Amino acid sequence: MLNIGILGVGELTEKVVIGLRRSGFTGRVLLSPRNHERAQQLSKVWACDVMADNQQVVDAADLLFLGVRPEVVGQLSNEVQLKPRQTLVSLVAGLKLDELQRHFPGAHTVRAMLSYAAQINQSTVVITPGGEPHAALLGALGSLIVLEQEEAFELATVAACMNGWFYFFLSDLQRWFTDKGLSHEQAAQLVMGNMQDCLASARHQPNASLDVLGKAIATPGTFTAAGLEVLRNNGATQAWREAFDEVLGRLHKGS
Repeated sequence: MLNIGILGVGELTEKVVIGLRRSGFTGRVLLSPRNHERAQQLSKVWACDVMADNQQVVDAADLLFLGVRPEVVGQLSNEVQLKPRQTLVSLVAGLKLDELQRHFPGAHTVRAMLSYAAQINQSTVVITPGGEPHAALLGALGSLIVLEQEEAFELATVAACMNGWFYFFLSDLQRWFTDKGLSHEQAAQLVMGNMQDCLASARHQPNASLDVLGKAIATPGTFTAAGLEVLRNNGATQAWREAFDEVLGRLHKGS
């Protein structure tokens, strides 16, 4: 049975642990002792073992998840000695494979990206490179996308940022509804329901481009077309693209 270790018990790695347990994973889950309160809660609810230090996590694990902040990676790498070819799955945004190899020489390094929906096994999970056992393990957290080229993985990071932006856009719309008199519950139903409708329709028509699907709704003279024109005239779509470029530019600067 595979044993996994968590180096850095934070929000995202917590969601990974919960999702793995919900998927039926029965191997040992070994947690680093830092962020003690969160680690103890995971131990109690999701049958994890809190180890005395990070080296104990490494020694007892077959596969490791790295979930610390980028500036902490160097310090952590000085504290531990990984086993030869031990799989290290990095969830650290922007940290390239060659950098991981410099910090953890001899390890089998993998980059992964997923969302908090991992805890309900509905995340889009992107990895580079593919292979086992990490692909099967991470695939249990949602829909798996394997990208063998690291450049493509960097582009996918932009989509992960978009996941976070949507919360703010939808919050603005929900607040607008409540300002106009709807209850919080009614506004939430409208906002999330229409987002779900959009995704369901697009997934039902996988061969149709999103642009074509949108144009079928925003036909000339419709309310949808009128609102879309306001957004475009006020630079909303241009700002959207500039946000993509900003994230990608920062990723390239870090390389």
